[in-house]
Amino acid sequence: MNAFKQTLKKILPELMLNVARETFDAAARLPEWPAAAFHPLRRSSIAGLKTLKDTHRGERCFVIGNGPSLRQTDLTRLRGEATFGVNRIYLAFPEMGFPTSYYVCMNDLVIEQCASDIQALPMPKFIAWRSRRWLAGSRSVEKPADNLYYLHTSYTGPRFGGADITGRLWEGATVTNITLQVAFYLGFKQVILIGVDHNYTTQGKPNSTVVSQGADPNHFNPNYFGKDFRWQLPDLDTSERGYAMARQAYEAAGRQVLDATVGGKLQIFPKVDYTSLF
Repeated sequence: MNAFKQTLKKILPELMLNVARETFDAAARLPEWPAAAFHPLRRSSIAGLKTLKDTHRGERCFVIGNGPSLRQTDLTRLRGEATFGVNRIYLAFPEMGFPTSYYVCMNDLVIEQCASDIQALPMPKFIAWRSRRWLAGSRSVEKPADNLYYLHTSYTGPRFGGADITGRLWEGATVTNITLQVAFYLGFKQVILIGVDHNYTTQGKPNSTVVSQGADPNHFNPNYFGKDFRWQLPDLDTSERGYAMARQAYEAAGRQVLDATVGGKLQIFPKVDYTSLF
């Protein structure tokens, strides 16, 4: 199969190759579409999502990543702000003194291993549709648990879907890209990133699954992906492609994404000093 792909690359011009790749990816996604469009749980989520459209029009929010820089960021200053937390951000809630306004999680391994934690969170939650089997709400035949919204996401088919998150969204290799699309849909005019370090100590093939051997050096809490936790290595190049799409979409709509991460390596968004925002 690899030899066949290499031969195609030599024969087909790049444009034709891209068209063929996108066509193949679209066909591979097709079996997911009926359930994502018509399953009662998804229909209920779609109806709920429509009520959230532009509910924060013109406001600002903070998207909190989970990098080690959070230890250098005074999160208590976010009390009263609209905030999005992702993955295992709830480990920071005791120190913050309050939960985030919204929660987003797309990674199958995180949802599988942390399902009970996620279900206990009180705020509105945006969860990957394909991971529904891990959550108690999936056993309902008509509606998800309260404040739980299933998003139909994919690994392929790059695009920014913030104008309508009731349809398919591209994950862009990071939950942060999905969160930027959700924030856009909710109407936020200014989105500020913190804790998005875009830098990992652990190295290896992007997207490959590994098992943690001890304390986690890549996140704000050593127990984040602690010993024996299964997780996937980052794909920073694909993440940057998604971030670039997000920046273009926000700026075209007269909005902005700012990066206030302390010492962050991401270079896609304009930088701003975190303490200057208050």
